[in-house]
Amino acid sequence: MLLNKKISVWYFIREIKFQILFIAIFAVAIGLLDMLPWFQKISLPLNIPALLGTAVSLLLAFRTSQSYERWWEARTVWGAIVNDSRTLVRLIIQFMPEGKNQTIKDFAERQIIWTYALGESLRKLPFSTKVKQYLDQHNVSAVNIPNALLDEHSRQIREITASKELTDFQQMQLNDIITRLCDSMGKCERLKNTVFPRSYSVLVHILIYVFAAILPFGLDDSLLAVEIMITFLIPVAFVAIEKTSIIMQDPFENGPVDTPMTSLAQTIEINIRQMIGDQNVPLKKENTSYYEM
Repeated sequence: MLLNKKISVWYFIREIKFQILFIAIFAVAIGLLDMLPWFQKISLPLNIPALLGTAVSLLLAFRTSQSYERWWEARTVWGAIVNDSRTLVRLIIQFMPEGKNQTIKDFAERQIIWTYALGESLRKLPFSTKVKQYLDQHNVSAVNIPNALLDEHSRQIREITASKELTDFQQMQLNDIITRLCDSMGKCERLKNTVFPRSYSVLVHILIYVFAAILPFGLDDSLLAVEIMITFLIPVAFVAIEKTSIIMQDPFENGPVDTPMTSLAQTIEINIRQMIGDQNVPLKKENTSYYEM
């Protein structure tokens, strides 16, 4: 997630450098073509490229709006995960009888690992050492590790209820939290696996280049450099807006505009360890970069 301080302009330029190069070549070629005697006779009313530019703007506005909605939904879901993780451990602490510190610690450790494992699986990264050590120690293996950890939550709740250490009402409350965590996980997986239609990007790119192709024929031919510059700058602005929406549309792509799942998992770990009275509470390092993961 981008932080409200310095932002790397070079990161964004690197993302669209090939499009900038292509548009520059395209603008020079169209500008020189417009200077040929036969093409100089062609003059289009400026309303025509203006109308096409308006259409491109509307399409880009829709694309950016949809991408932002996906990004914001991901952040909202992870906000719910933070709250439900705290609530789960708080209820476990409240419901467990005296002397059940190990049971409380089991739930707390599992929930901490669940948050890290969910973030890493959404980014399709290898599990971190912290997660691997826990999985090996507790013999957890499954195709969907976060779901398997929630299954372990449910199994242990069922065992505790069977031993009469939890009432049916308390079990229902805890199961409700587990259900909400599972719903949040499913929403994240839906966002990750639902791809924005590629045909939409193709249509936008075609319209941008058609706009760049006809724009010089609606401008004054007396100043070639100005004509080329305008033909270059406006399509670059359109491409930059479209690239911004593409970057935002997948909030779990392991990039600077990601939902900061690792940072949120660290916050959850710190909160949970403080709640259970753990003496080994990790410190959250201050981020010196322009984004956090």
